[in-house]
Amino acid sequence: MKRILSDHCTPRKAARFLQTLYAVTESHTRGWAQLRNGDLLREAETAGFDILLTTDKNMSSQQNMAGRPIAVVVLGAQEWPLIEAYIERVVAAIDAATPGSFAFVEIPLPPKKPYQQ
Repeated sequence: MKRILSDHCTPRKAARFLQTLYAVTESHTRGWAQLRNGDLLREAETAGFDILLTTDKNMSSQQNMAGRPIAVVVLGAQEWPLIEAYIERVVAAIDAATPGSFAFVEIPLPPKKPYQQ
């Protein structure tokens, strides 16, 4: 079973849903909620996690994943109702993740409502 660390930006409802399929731990339960990306990745690797689940879209430009024993899966939205509508994409990205990989899960945002006076 894949071990996933859900960072502090990832909605709790997403982490709880994924717990039905994977071993998911939320970063705050480890006391890691305040760690920055590089430090969080190092702690997650040391603890034996397979995947870091985040909504930080800058992660790919901030971290070099080559040779790392952990994968990163980035969700394209932070709101649970949007993520829930595309949860099959999230599960597919998690299932396809391999050490050192980076995956971005595209989650389209709803169209903006027209301006009304």
